[in-house]
Amino acid sequence: MSGVIESVLHELRVFTPPQDAQARFDDMDAYRAMRQRFDDDFTGTWGDLAAQHLSWSKPFSTVLDDSDAPFFKWFADGELNVSENCLDRHVAAGLGGRAAIIWEGEPGEVRHISYAELLGDVCRAANAMRALGIGKGDRVVIYMPMIPEAAVAMLACTRIGATHSVVFGAFSSKALHERIEDAGAKMVVTADGAWRRGAVHALKPFVDEALSWGCPSIEHVMVVRRGGNAVDWTDGRDVDWQPALAAQPDVCEPLAVESEHPLFILYTSGSTGKPKGIIHATGGYLLWGRLTMQWTFDFRPESDVFWCTADIGWITGHTYSVYGPLACGGTTVMYEGVPTYPDAGRLWKICQDHAVSLFYTAPTAIRALIKAGDAWPARHDLSKIRVLGTVGEPINPEAWMWYHKVIGGGRCPIVDTWWQTETGGHMITPLPFATATKPGSATFPLPGIFAEVVDGEGEPVGHGQGGLLVVTRPWPSMLRGIWGDPARYVRTYWQKFEGRYYFAGDGARKDDDGYYWIMGRVDDVLNVSGHRLGTMEIESALVSHPAVAEAAVVGRPDDIKGEAVCAFVVLKQAEREGLRTELRKHVAHEIGPIAKPDDIRFADSLPKTRSGKIMRRLLRDIAAGRDITSDMSTLEDHKVIEQLQSQGQERR
Repeated sequence: MSGVIESVLHELRVFTPPQDAQARFDDMDAYRAMRQRFDDDFTGTWGDLAAQHLSWSKPFSTVLDDSDAPFFKWFADGELNVSENCLDRHVAAGLGGRAAIIWEGEPGEVRHISYAELLGDVCRAANAMRALGIGKGDRVVIYMPMIPEAAVAMLACTRIGATHSVVFGAFSSKALHERIEDAGAKMVVTADGAWRRGAVHALKPFVDEALSWGCPSIEHVMVVRRGGNAVDWTDGRDVDWQPALAAQPDVCEPLAVESEHPLFILYTSGSTGKPKGIIHATGGYLLWGRLTMQWTFDFRPESDVFWCTADIGWITGHTYSVYGPLACGGTTVMYEGVPTYPDAGRLWKICQDHAVSLFYTAPTAIRALIKAGDAWPARHDLSKIRVLGTVGEPINPEAWMWYHKVIGGGRCPIVDTWWQTETGGHMITPLPFATATKPGSATFPLPGIFAEVVDGEGEPVGHGQGGLLVVTRPWPSMLRGIWGDPARYVRTYWQKFEGRYYFAGDGARKDDDGYYWIMGRVDDVLNVSGHRLGTMEIESALVSHPAVAEAAVVGRPDDIKGEAVCAFVVLKQAEREGLRTELRKHVAHEIGPIAKPDDIRFADSLPKTRSGKIMRRLLRDIAAGRDITSDMSTLEDHKVIEQLQSQGQERR
C-alpha cells in the first residue's frame, strides 16, 4: 500500500507572525541557522544542548550510540535525576516560592503549590514508596484523576529510580489489569474517586476488580482520598496516601540514574491485542520536553502561566502538563473536570482566573466549544493569552480560524503541533513568532528533526503529492522500544523501510512552499474506486460549511466502490431539509466529486472518549452495520451510539 492520498483541500490563507516579540526564534533566519547547526554537526549540537539545558550528576562523554540501531542510545554514560531537574535546581536558584502547579478541582477549589512545597511533597511520597519496598527499576502504575497528587506520584517515582506507567483514569478495569500485568507493576497509586460532571466517579473499585483477576506482582495500592466516597480496604495491601506521607520526612536525596534508564512506560490508546507499552528513557526525553517548551511555545517561566488541558494519562499530559513546564521552572495549570461543566465557559473562566498566557488543547475540544457558541468566550477576559496551541490530530482550517479569531482575538499565533506518544515531544510545528502559518498545516520540522514524505518504496515525493511521513534520523526523545517485545518495536516502526527510516504511520504531503500537511493515519485513508482519499480532508471540507460544527469520516464496505464514504456530522443548529444534498455538493466543490459522502448521519455529538478523542472504530462498526463488540468503557456518552445506529443509511 503506497499510502498516497489523492484528495487536496486547497488552503490559501497565510498569517504572518507578530513582529514585535523578543522570542527564542523571532524570525525564520534564526530557525534556519539552528537547522544549519544540526546539518553541520548533528551529534555535537545535541550534546551542547543536553549539557546546557539539563543538570547532570555525571556528565556524558558519548552523545549518540547507534551501534545497535534501531535501538538508539543517547548520552548513555551520563547520569541525572528527573525530579532534581524539575524541582531541586529551581529551589536552589531561589525560585522556591514560585507557583509550580495551579490546580483547580471541578467543584471549584483552587490550590497554588510552590516549587518548595512540591519538592517537599515529592520527597515525602518517595520516602513512603521506599518504605513500601519500591526501588530503582520497579514499575508503579498510576491510575489517577487530574489532581496534584498524580504529578507528585510521577515525580516521586523518578526520585527513587522507579519506572511509572500512568493509566488514564477512565480506562476500564480490564484495560487496567492488562497494563499492570504487562508492566509487571509492583504498586498501584490511585484515588477513591474523581469529580466529573458534578458527581464523584469511583476509581478504586476498578483497581480492586483488576487485581481480583490476578496480578501477582502487585504488593501495595496507595489510595489518595479525593472523592470522599467509601471504599473497600484490603489490610496489608492498601495504604492511605495522606497519613503515609505525613509519617515521612520532607527530604529525600534524588537517585542519579543512567540517561537510558526507563523513565516511564505509556500504553498507546486504541491498541489491539496485547497492550503496546512505549518506553521512554530519562535524559533524551527530558531534554526534548524542556527544549520544545521553549521553542514551540516561547515559554518564559518568569512570567508565563502555561495550561495544557490534556490528562496525564496521555503523552501530552506527561510532557506538557508535568515534565516540560517543571523542567523549565515555570507554572503549569491542572484542571480536574470536563471542559463544559458546569457550562461551556469553564475553560475560558479558568484562563481568565489564572491569567493563562499559553493555552494548549485538542481540535476535538475546540470544535465542541465552537458548537456552544461565541458568547461563552466573550464573557471572559482572554487578553493574557499570547500563544495558542493544538494537539492530538490535524485541525480543520475553519476550526483553526475560529480559534484564531474568537479565542486569540486575531493577535495570537497558533502552533499546530504534530507528534506522537512514540516521539516524546513535538516534531513538526510552527514557531510562534517566526513561522508564517497556514490554517491546518503543521508547517516545518523543528531543528534537529529530519522528516520527509516518501512513497511506498521510501523515495521522496514531489510537492503537492501525498505520501508516507517518515523521520530519517534519530532524535533524543524517541521511544526506546516496546516493553517486553523488541521484535514488535522493529516490526512496527522500522521494518517497512528496512531500518532506513522511522515510519510514523501517518500520511502527509508538502505543498509548494514546503509546508507539511498531516493527513491522518494511513489506516484512515479510504480507497474509493481506486482513489485514495484522506478522511481528514473530507472532514475539513464538511466543517468549512457554515452549518457544521464537527464531522468525522470513516469508510464502509461497498460492493462497487470497494469503500464508500460515511460522514457523521454535528450541526450548529437543527437539521433542515436538503442539507444532506447540500453538504455532498459542498464536499464535491471543495475536493472533487469522488469525495462526496455516500452516507451522512447527523447527531448531537460524536462518540468520544472521556479525554475527547473520537472513537472512530465505533463509527466504522456503525457505518458497516456491524454489532459493536469492542470495549466502550471509555465512551463519554452512550446515547450517541443509539442515535447514530437508529438512522438508516442514506445512499446515492
